[in-house]
Amino acid sequence: MTDRRRIGVAALARATFDVPFAEETARGAFAALRALDVDLVGPEHLLFDADTAQDAIESLRAEKLDALILLQVTFTDAATAVALADAIDAPLLLWAFPEERTGGRLRLNALCGINLAAHALRKRGRACGYVYASPEAAGPDLLRALDTLPSEPSPPRLDPAPDGSREAEEIVARLGTMRLGVVGGRPEGFETCAYDPETLRRLTGVIAESVELPTIFASARSAETSRIAEARTRAEADLAELDTVEQEPLEKSLRTYAALSDLARSRRFDGLAVRCWPEFFTDYGCAACGAMAMLNQDRIPCACEADVYGDVTNLILQQLTDDPVFMADLVDADAESDSAVFWHCGLAPVSMADPRERPRATVHSNRRKPLLGEFALKPGRITIARLSQAGNVPRMVIGGGEMLSAPKSFGGTSGVARFDRPVGQVLDAIMSEGLEHHYSLTYGDHRAALAAVAGRLGLPVQILA
Repeated sequence: MTDRRRIGVAALARATFDVPFAEETARGAFAALRALDVDLVGPEHLLFDADTAQDAIESLRAEKLDALILLQVTFTDAATAVALADAIDAPLLLWAFPEERTGGRLRLNALCGINLAAHALRKRGRACGYVYASPEAAGPDLLRALDTLPSEPSPPRLDPAPDGSREAEEIVARLGTMRLGVVGGRPEGFETCAYDPETLRRLTGVIAESVELPTIFASARSAETSRIAEARTRAEADLAELDTVEQEPLEKSLRTYAALSDLARSRRFDGLAVRCWPEFFTDYGCAACGAMAMLNQDRIPCACEADVYGDVTNLILQQLTDDPVFMADLVDADAESDSAVFWHCGLAPVSMADPRERPRATVHSNRRKPLLGEFALKPGRITIARLSQAGNVPRMVIGGGEMLSAPKSFGGTSGVARFDRPVGQVLDAIMSEGLEHHYSLTYGDHRAALAAVAGRLGLPVQILA
């Protein structure tokens, strides 16, 4: 008879998501783990903050563990996952939970959480396995994953880029003249959004300059009334039900659009990477998403969470297409339907909306402030890209697929996509390589042109789909 495995468990969550649903999900997860006939070690309550996480670290550090499972019950940044991995000498397994595509609030966003964690761990040379399954269905996947946990990361799967074309040469030359405004810094634990200005300049030619958030808030407060009226007229034309959202924070969102537009014009910024939370909610009182979506429509691409490399990807795609670009999270992957959901709070340009239904104004799903646009993305061929630093190896990630004709999956802006490879293989590649959690999308098939741009930049290519 073999000894039972001793498994450490920590359940990570953030209080801004649906806590009752998260607690219910965690109870189901612990019940599924107990059914595996293993010895579980660790607290069974949700770890919401640094203090409770530190208590869990101390209790788990004292144990000799065969594996450590991090339950990504809701989205969190990667800071706690990294702290646990650094402190506990055991193979790692990340487990995230699907949620039904109801068209309503994204209640957990757990898949995005393990995406961030895998990226941060891979940058540190740490390997991890993953499971993406409901508690009721996860048993076989958990056993399989526990039996095959990697001891070290696999080598990156990269291909040499082709020689750059004339079009690629012109795009790279234009990149060398471009300037990017970085409004605020990346949120803590978002290593996916880390960048070094000099490294970025040497790689792409793009110059990134920092702007403090209070500067934008001051500019928004002093915006002329006529500018706000113009922005409101435009929002009324783009979005139904504008009168139904709270009007004071709506005006602040429109003022934010004016402030960011003025910043881009006065500082000659071609794009903006914006720290969109929490300060826009806590210090100013609105969501930045709607303002940034309007700027995306203006072809001044905006990246949330101050994601500089994400916005440089947007600039490249926009040059290839001369169309607005959308940067999104991958929030669901379903093998049965072979489909995935790209989503963000309300960042997509309105020109990407499915024409069968008019976009509507709404509020941020967690913070409950306007302005966001809500709609499903239109069907059509898409190209997916990411200028990536995964595993500390710069590369151009390229994928293709079809945005399907489907109702919106979650509140905000979302689209159901079918990749050119099975969705399970795509998710395996994302997790094993530790790719960033933001993916830039545009319509049309531009994969060959992107690979040529990579060649001009001296980057290898990772074919995602």
